[in-house]
Amino acid sequence: MTPPISLRAAAYVIRRGPAPALLVFDHVGMPEAGTRVPAGGIRPGEPPERAVVRETAEETGVAATVVRRLAVEAKPHPGTGLPRRTTFFLLHAPDEAPDSWLHQVGGEDGDAGFIFACRFVPLPLDGPLADGQDAWLASADPAWATPGPPSAPAAAKCS
Repeated sequence: MTPPISLRAAAYVIRRGPAPALLVFDHVGMPEAGTRVPAGGIRPGEPPERAVVRETAEETGVAATVVRRLAVEAKPHPGTGLPRRTTFFLLHAPDEAPDSWLHQVGGEDGDAGFIFACRFVPLPLDGPLADGQDAWLASADPAWATPGPPSAPAAAKCS
């Protein structure tokens, strides 16, 4: 029997301002989790575009808008090895979003109640994000590719 595929949505939330910056966060008190972008599960019957906006608001408090779908990545969950498919989206944040803040995660998912240290960082990034979450940034804009050895994306870019 094949285990079910976990469906997720991930957000590259960009604040345009004078220079493009990416919204990232760290789990307060859990440095081993690494720096991440908003991402989480898609609920049954929920369109991925709605899920990515919901996850971004729950995890960071930012009300972002979807620009476009970038890619669908199929690779195992890093902790469990179970099948997982993540749809990556480009979103825009309001220009008045702060540079950094602490946010208590809302919603009903496993992260609810955690405190995330959120911030906008300039693009391109200095290094990779946790779990290779930066792999599709160049799909949004080639100038945003993370420097260093290229990571091998696990699925083809959406057209």
